Parts: sequence; structure tokens; C-alpha cells
Amino acid sequence: MATMNLNQYLREIQSSWESRSGTEVSEFLSFNHPHVMSAKLTAEGFEKSVERLVESPLDELVILHLRCLNCVNQQKYLEAYSEQSALVQAFTKLFQTQKEDNWALFIMYVISLDLRMFAIKADKELAKKGADKPGQTLEKAAECLMGLFRVCAADNRSSDEDTKRWGMLYLVNQLFKIYFRINKLHLCKALIRAIDASQFKDHFSLSQQVTYRYYVGRKAIFESDFKSAEKFLTYAFERCHRECRNNKRLILIYLIPVKMLLGHLPTPHLLRKYDLLQFSEVVQAVREGNLRRLNNALLQHDAFFIRCGVYLILEKLKVTTYRNLFKKVTLLMKTHQIPIEAYLEALKFMGVEDIDLDETQCIIANLIFENKIKGYISNSHNKLVISKQNPFPPLAAIMKVCRGKEISVSSFNLFTLGCVDRPNPAASQASGNFAGEAVARQTSTCFSLKNNEIDRKEFINRIKNEFLTKLATI
Repeated sequence: MATMNLNQYLREIQSSWESRSGTEVSEFLSFNHPHVMSAKLTAEGFEKSVERLVESPLDELVILHLRCLNCVNQQKYLEAYSEQSALVQAFTKLFQTQKEDNWALFIMYVISLDLRMFAIKADKELAKKGADKPGQTLEKAAECLMGLFRVCAADNRSSDEDTKRWGMLYLVNQLFKIYFRINKLHLCKALIRAIDASQFKDHFSLSQQVTYRYYVGRKAIFESDFKSAEKFLTYAFERCHRECRNNKRLILIYLIPVKMLLGHLPTPHLLRKYDLLQFSEVVQAVREGNLRRLNNALLQHDAFFIRCGVYLILEKLKVTTYRNLFKKVTLLMKTHQIPIEAYLEALKFMGVEDIDLDETQCIIANLIFENKIKGYISNSHNKLVISKQNPFPPLAAIMKVCRGKEISVSSFNLFTLGCVDRPNPAASQASGNFAGEAVARQTSTCFSLKNNEIDRKEFINRIKNEFLTKLATI
């Protein structure tokens, strides 16, 4: 193919067009095909040869493709994008005239992918020249792809086998990739509604469904709809081909923080398998209720987390870490009436600076409001009074209010899961990617409170000594 001459190339693509072989024609218009390595295809005067050997309307597509190839060979990506954009627009008009026929869908897939890739390179070229508006070429590419999407979505009269609507999801995924890159996620809503309303939404190719749910899951994260994000990302991870390790790793970068927010921690094996050890210290810190360790872990890998867009999500884990730390303090106290000072000293021990009783009460009040603690604050005695039955409900079972509806954060069925609380014996015997870990166990050591009164200095000294010997082992 690298030595293919122009006449041979033109005869083969014309033959494929006449036989209505969309896959073969798409290969001859793709920049991932070996024919692009041949310098003979862009020899001077190739337009005349195309007009002589290729029939209309294919001749226009071929000329634009070869012009684009010529620009790519010279590394002129702005001009290459212009030619590819003209090709997509010419194909859109042609595609619209093909009534009750969809054999050209494969051509649409190839040229839309190449359009997006050239737009990215063109934007990089503009950035080097000092362009004021980043992503402007990608925005124009999205407009071209929307033209193709409208043609596909409007094909309602064809039979299910011949309808162009089968190409909708591929175009939506290409548009998602553009919108996420230029940070215009609000433009995804109309596309999601179109797919949800499609009768083929569960019948598209599995690879496209995985890609679609990956991006919808990421969008749900930005909207703080973590339950929906878990559902979509879990689907994508479960059905992503096992040999596509990089794709599975990419999914896990977003699925792991979501799972942790919902009370499920990943196993060390999972993090090692997909080279995501950046999360390892975060997981241990949350499990231990160790705020200092969590802050250090976020600081150590902040470049990675920011680049992936999960840093702010991991920041939300501080609430869970507060809850786990306070649970340890409560179990050490072994009473249902705990002085707020106990939690204050625990926070100071964990490196939280410039904090007082009022701020500590505020943290506890938020945990109570979010149902992470069952109890109330007694202002008159400056104590937290907790329920005698299950005062710290498992995070995976907490009922949350989401958009006016009460939903249950249920267990994750993909792996054998527990939560950040004590796992049940049956579940803990099974191996899985997210393992249940007990963050707090009952200990024989506790602080005795005689008549619910305590000397402040003695209390501070004792709680510090107990934390030094017990906190890390709980």
C-alpha cells in the first residue's frame, strides 16, 4: 500500500464505491490506512486524474481527501483541517440524498474521527502562534459533526435495518470528546436526551455504549450526582474489553473516587493491577480517619489528580475521614455522651490547625445532617449524644436525598464489596477489587467519665497518650 500509485488507488476506491462497500471505501478515505504513506498519490495534477477515473459524487470526496493528505505531509494542520472539514460537509450533503440506505455509515465514522484529530492538531498549531481563544477549531469541528448528527437523527422513515440512526451514538461520542476537551459540558444535555429517546439506545455496538456511559458518568460527577456516576462508570468498566487495559484504567480514575464517596474502598490489588497507586495513600488515610495523611497524599499527587479532574472530588473525602476519625474517638470513649473536646483534641492531633470548639461542633452538625452520625449536640453540656444503636451507619447504606428523591446507596455488584465499616463475615471471605475494611473496632481501653465530668488537663493528656498507642491500630 505504501507504494500504491494514483491510478491503482483511484480504480480500487471506485470499484468499492460501485459495490456499495462502505468498509472498503472508508479505508481509502482514512488516515489510519497504509495508502497515506504513498507519496505518489499527491503528485502534481492529481485532480485531473481523479476527475477522469472517478465518477461523481465520489470524485469530490477523493480530491478533498488527497488535498488533505498533501497538507498533512507538509505538516500544515490548519490547512489539513480546512480540507477535511470541506470533505465532511460534502459528504453530509451526499449522505442526506441517500434515502433508505445506510451503507455509507462506515465512511461517516472514519471522516468524523479524522476531522476531530485534525482539529486538535490545528488548535495546537494556533496555540503556538499565540491564538487568543483555545479550542476554536474544535468548536467548528463540533458544528460540522452536528450536521451529520441531524441527518442521522432525522432518518425516521427508513426500516430499522437501513436507518441512519444507527450512526447517532458514534457521533455523540465524538461530540462528547470535543465538549469535554473544550469544557462545554452543558452542550451534552441535548445529545443525552436524544440517545435516551432512541429506540436503539440498548442496541448500539457495545464499544460505543461503553464510551457513551463513560462520558455520561463523568458528566454526572461534575453535577455531584454520584449515584448515577457510579451506575454509568460501573457499566463501562464491566463491559470494557479485558484486553483494553488503558481504557479500564481510565474508567477507574473516576470510578474509584465515586466509590469511595459512597463508602467502598478499592483493594491494593486493584490499584497495583491498573497502576493507580496514587490513590493508595488516599485510601489508607480515609480508612484510618487520618486527616494529616489524607492532606499529604493529596499534596503529593496533586498534579496527577488535577490533570485527571478528580482533585475536588477527593477533597470531599475529608467529610468521610472526619466521620471515621470521630467513630474511633467514640469507640475509645465507650459512652454515648462524648465531650466535644474529645473530637477537638483528635482533630488537633491529626494536624488540623486553628480550630476551636465551635468549628468542631459545626463539623459534627454537618455529619449529623448528612446522616453519617445518629445523634444530637447538647449545647448545655457541650457534648455529642449519640444513638445507642448503630450511631455510625455504614456509608454504603446511608439514605441520601438526591434531587428531591430518597435513594439508597446500595452495594456495588461488580466486585465483592464491603464498605468502610465492619464487613459481614461472608462477604469478607470473598476476594474482590473493593474490600470491606473495619475502620474501628471495640477496644478494652476507654476513658472513664465519673458522673459525666472530667478534668480538662487530665483528659487532654490521656487522650493524646491513647491516640499515640491505639489510633493507628484501630
